[in-house]
Amino acid sequence: MQEIYVSTDVEADGPIPGEYSMLSFGSAAFTPGKKLVSTFSVNLEFLPNAKQDPDTMKWWKSKKKAWKTCRENPQEPKKAMRTYAKWLKSLPGKQVFVGYPASFDFTFISWYLNKFVGSNPFSYLMAVMKKPFYSVTKKTMPKKWFGENKKSHIALQDAIEQGALFCNMLSDNID
Repeated sequence: MQEIYVSTDVEADGPIPGEYSMLSFGSAAFTPGKKLVSTFSVNLEFLPNAKQDPDTMKWWKSKKKAWKTCRENPQEPKKAMRTYAKWLKSLPGKQVFVGYPASFDFTFISWYLNKFVGSNPFSYLMAVMKKPFYSVTKKTMPKKWFGENKKSHIALQDAIEQGALFCNMLSDNID
């Protein structure tokens, strides 16, 4: 079965799921050849009894457009995640999670899928640069991997940018 790379970007109001809320996320599904197959995005209601991290909220104040975008028409998390799970199942291949930084985005998506759907279909994918995890940053990556899209902190736009970046990485890594 072909792998489908699901580039996902999460916007949240704190560093960890459950204690803080995932505000929105976008996913862009790519074939290994960099063909964009499908996209999904949703804004989420705050979790009951969740907090907002003061440092994160200070950062959000500097991203007014992105904050406004992620607060438009939020859905109840259970409904949103069940719709997302159906979308994932509709993809033509085995879903492989892609995110940057994967440790942040994957944690939120995994927690929300397990909490509200009861399962998580993703495999966890690590960097292809053959360097220690913490030494891999956008500054250390080859410039040719980056397209013209710039990080906007609007989840779906960032997921598309990350998916294209991942496909470029994958292309260089396959001999």
